[in-house]
Amino acid sequence: MNLAVKSDEAEALINEMRRRTVVTGIGVITPLGNSLDEFWKSLVAGRSGVGVVTRFDTSEYATRIAAEVKDFQPDSFIDKKRLRRMDLAEQYALVASAQAVRDSNLDPQNLDLDRCGVVIGSGIGGISTFEDQHSKLVKNGPGRVSPFFIPMMIIDMCAGLVSMEYGFRGPNYATVSACASSAHAIADAFRIIQRGEADVMITGGAEATITPSSMAGFCQAKAMSTRNDEPERACRPFDKARDGFVMGEGSAILILESLDHASARGANIYCEMLGAGMTGDAHHMTAPHPEGHGARRAMEVAIADAGLTGDQIDYINTHGTATGLGDIAETKAIKAVLGPHAYEIPCNSTKSMTGHMLGSAGSIELVAAMKSIESNMLHPTTNLDEPDPECDLDYVANEKRECNLNYALSNSFGFGGHNVSLVIGRLNGTE
Repeated sequence: MNLAVKSDEAEALINEMRRRTVVTGIGVITPLGNSLDEFWKSLVAGRSGVGVVTRFDTSEYATRIAAEVKDFQPDSFIDKKRLRRMDLAEQYALVASAQAVRDSNLDPQNLDLDRCGVVIGSGIGGISTFEDQHSKLVKNGPGRVSPFFIPMMIIDMCAGLVSMEYGFRGPNYATVSACASSAHAIADAFRIIQRGEADVMITGGAEATITPSSMAGFCQAKAMSTRNDEPERACRPFDKARDGFVMGEGSAILILESLDHASARGANIYCEMLGAGMTGDAHHMTAPHPEGHGARRAMEVAIADAGLTGDQIDYINTHGTATGLGDIAETKAIKAVLGPHAYEIPCNSTKSMTGHMLGSAGSIELVAAMKSIESNMLHPTTNLDEPDPECDLDYVANEKRECNLNYALSNSFGFGGHNVSLVIGRLNGTE
């Protein structure tokens, strides 16, 4: 028996059985706006969401800037009693999910709720709740700690609350992989639909970490920009003068459906989910592999999973954090995967304007890639005035660009060496 032939036949059969998966709804809460339209218009305009931190006194902090969500009004979606029992990250997730469900025109009453699920990632979860309740414990004793402390704090509650909101009884859990959390969530939701375990998945990420302890921790790690006097110019991916990331926050939620399910109900389709690659660096707690080996492999797996070759990728939304090591490692990885084609396609960094939304970064950046494909428009990488000589690709510096796109790749990498690459495309890869 020729085992190689048998293996190839089995793989071909599995690929045939995979259900095609599409995106039919999007909801966002971001430093650039709390609707998809506002977010995208701000990105294309090169508008920054970074400013001086307003929520607490940062006078003793090395970094005093962040990309805060502004004008967030959750009480239009959630009653005030429930709001008091939710961490801010959970509020972001619920409101973004409500937007996405509305955008998709899903009606839970017309769904098989046993075949609808939720996977939402977060890197840190309810840290503001933890800080608040720990302060009460220290000052006033255990009797003053809220009975809602634990459910408000734990990372899985974003997914739990969203599933309860819509009665979704299918797969329901959280993914936690630092800055790759929401990309892992989307990859898992994609796989669940491909395998035929669900018809509809609500997925993405939520994060609300602009808090005293989070800021202090990242400051002490010397990971964040200290360009406090010019916040809008602080986040400088791939620029020679970059000095660290800028913290952001918010949520991006997608509705994923099997193509058959979406077509049967006449849903609007943003794009098709085509491939996912997930790897580990096995290298360092916070630093990427210097040659980007894990990132390279994630991209290779995602492209192969999509049934594409590297020269078919038209655009990459990079992880692009504006950290010294990270930007160089990602650039090396892209060149290792695509070879000469790496110099022929545009790449950009959404973080240059949103800041680093940590566990929700992967989902908001995939949204940016989807809107790019939909509009044939690339948003700029802002503040890229003098590229690092080791960052020598086309990063769409400072000006938006029209560009014909069919296939896009989005990268997300997290502390701990977690790497996720996602490939999306126009339905059928055509105009």
